[in-house]
Amino acid sequence: MPRMTVDPNYCKGCGLCISVCPKKIIRFSENMNAKGYHYAECFNQDACIACKMCYNICPDVAITVEK
Repeated sequence: MPRMTVDPNYCKGCGLCISVCPKKIIRFSENMNAKGYHYAECFNQDACIACKMCYNICPDVAITVEK
C-alpha cells in the first residue's frame, strides 16, 4: 500500500504539494512545526496512488513516498 509522509521539521508550508496532488489528499496540518509553519500532511493514506508528484515538487525535500 502506498504511503506519503511529510517530515514536519523540513516543511515550510508552501502548499505546492497540495496543489499538485491528483487525489487532493494533502492539506495543511492544524499543528505547527518548530519554525512556526503549518506543515503539509496526508489525511487519506488509502487514496494515495504513489504518483510522487508531491515528492517531485517539494523544494525542501520534506516528502517521502513509499510503495
